[in-house]
Parts: sequence; structure tokens; C-alpha cells
Amino acid sequence: MKALNPVLALALLAPAGLTAEVREEILVIVNSHIITRRDLTQAVEQQNAALYRQFSGKELDEKLQTAREKTLQGMIDAYLLEDKGDELGSPITDDYVRASIDGIKKENNFATDADLERALKTSLGIGLPEFMKRQKQQATQQYVLQREVFSKVAVEDNELRAYYEDHKDEYRLPSRFRIRELVLAKGATPEEQAATRAKLTEIQAALKAGKSFEELARQNSVSPSKATGGDLGWMNKGFLRASIEDAAVKLKPEQVSAPIETDKDIYLIQLIALEDAPVKDFAEVKAKILEKLQEPKAQNAIEQYLANLRMRANIRYLVPKEQILKG
Repeated sequence: MKALNPVLALALLAPAGLTAEVREEILVIVNSHIITRRDLTQAVEQQNAALYRQFSGKELDEKLQTAREKTLQGMIDAYLLEDKGDELGSPITDDYVRASIDGIKKENNFATDADLERALKTSLGIGLPEFMKRQKQQATQQYVLQREVFSKVAVEDNELRAYYEDHKDEYRLPSRFRIRELVLAKGATPEEQAATRAKLTEIQAALKAGKSFEELARQNSVSPSKATGGDLGWMNKGFLRASIEDAAVKLKPEQVSAPIETDKDIYLIQLIALEDAPVKDFAEVKAKILEKLQEPKAQNAIEQYLANLRMRANIRYLVPKEQILKG
């Protein structure tokens, strides 16, 4: 029986009447995996966003020129390493990832998956299922490279210790802070906005007169946190809006910030407490330092290993590669 065109095969999986909406153009087949135009577009957008955060000027322009090609190759190699992990009996199971997620929740003081997911959507723009998928892929890739490449690259123990002493800030746990918030909705009309400004002035006057922030939050805030007097509990840096975090860590305990404006709201922040970030012990991070120091020594070996995986893999371009790279 003649095999179906992959694009048609995917379309036939859709419910009747929805084919046009769900059919995607498949660009590359990597063994049993597919890379669609949507997959590549999303990955390139994420990569470009990361480049804009890290580089500027001529260096940024140079990185952007090769970003699409490197992103596509990275997606292909990720699938090859995933398949190799399966072949090697990778220990990175769903239970392993679940335990990793539970560890992330505990370390960042998230009580539920929903709490973590809200933070992920704010900081990364993805939900928990996608985050877990990425965690599993990355852990599998690291397992394969560690077993097949890094384990064969020697690093002396004194090199590990010296790196740790010189880079302790890399191994600090997230600093924590605890704040109260009082949120006022700006309003849509000029009248509503004027009323909000008037209420803000009244609240600031009440604070200056000695009224408690907690009580004012209960009475005036539009945030669900009003039920706790605005208390958000302990938070690690990186999970709140940057403008709010920046204001919070500059405050002294019980001090209240100047108004912080967003598109829709106005915030007042009171710092309850701030904790310095402790450094992890050397024994706890030794394995990660080993990976870091092995990697530059192993770059040639990694590229040769990936080249061998590519040669043995079934990689088919359904759209010519040069057309894919043009976008």
C-alpha cells in the first residue's frame, strides 16, 4: 500500500469540517518525529527573544543571521538525542520529571501546580505541561551527552573547587522577600481615573498619618490578596513583575513604595521582610560544575557525536532546506 503524504496523513486525523484549520505544513521528519512550520516559527521567535535580551549592536545582528539555521539544527538534534536516550534506557521517566517539578515547587514555595503554572505563564509564557515536556527533553539530552561524551572528558577535582570559589554567586539560592500589595484599578474613563487618583492620595495621606497598610489594603485593594491584607507570602525573585520586585528589594521593612503603574492598575508595595540568598554547598553543585567545565573541553567531541547520530538517522526534508532557512 502506498504511504500517505505526511501533510495529508496529519489532516486526515482531524474531525470532519476542521481539516483546513488544523492541518500544518510539515518541514522535516526526524525518525518518527515531525517538525512543522509552526514548531520552527515558535522556536525561532523564542530564540530571537533570548538573543535580544543577551546581545546588542553588531553582535546581535551576527547572531540573528544564523539563528534560524541553528534553531532548526537544534530541534533536529534534540529529537536524535531523545531517541538515543530511549535506546540507552534513559532513566528520565515521567515520574522523574514529576519529582523534579515537585522539587521546583518546594524550592520556590509554590503550594500547588496551579501556583507554579501561573508563574510560568508570567515569566516564560508557557503552561505546566509544556514546561514538563521541555524539562524531560533537556534532562534526556543531558543524560545522553553525559554518558556518551562528557564522561570521557577528564576534569581534575582542584579545577572544580577553584571554579566554585570564583563563581559562588552562580550557586546562590533565589533571594526571598515578603510584601503586601494594595492595588487600585486605574479605570477606563477620565472620571474613573480621576477618582482613582483621588483615592490614592487619600490612602497615602492615611499611611502618613499612621494607619496600617494591611487595613488599608483590606478596605481598598481590588486584588484577591485584600483578604490577607495584601500579604503575598514569601516570594522568590523572578516571579513577579520586574517593576514591583525592583521596588520591593529597595525598601526597608514596613516601608511603602511610591505608586507603581501598569497598563491597568496602580500598585503600592510594603516590604515585610527580605532574606539574603544563601550559597549552595560545593558537594551539592559539584556535578553541575563538572558538566560546565567538561562542556568546552568536549565541544569537538559533541559535534562529532551529533554528526554520527545524524548520519545514522532518517532525516527527510519535505521542504528544501534552503527554502526553510529563507523563512
